Amino acid sequence: MNKLKKRWGITSNWQFYVIFTVFALTGSASAFLSKPVTNYIGLTKDSLGYFYIPVRLLLIFPIYQLLLVFIGYLFGQFSFFWTFEKKLLRRIKLGWIADFFEKK
Repeated sequence: MNKLKKRWGITSNWQFYVIFTVFALTGSASAFLSKPVTNYIGLTKDSLGYFYIPVRLLLIFPIYQLLLVFIGYLFGQFSFFWTFEKKLLRRIKLGWIADFFEKK
């Protein structure tokens, strides 16, 4: 726990628990929302067959990223999660998205 606190620049145990709560809520919420989103855009098991699960997982990823920042904001940890998100986007070669929002 201390290793993560040092790596993330967290000073209190309370902030550490809040961050993990945000991660847990975001994961659950994105998994919950992925089915209605796929149904809304017309993607079903019948229409995609074996590709349904991979497509649904690809849809969960952007939903998760948006929810992570939003739920982090609701819990007062926006700066931590925005920094976390920018690092992730740069690692997966989508840093231009973070740069776009930084310019505004």
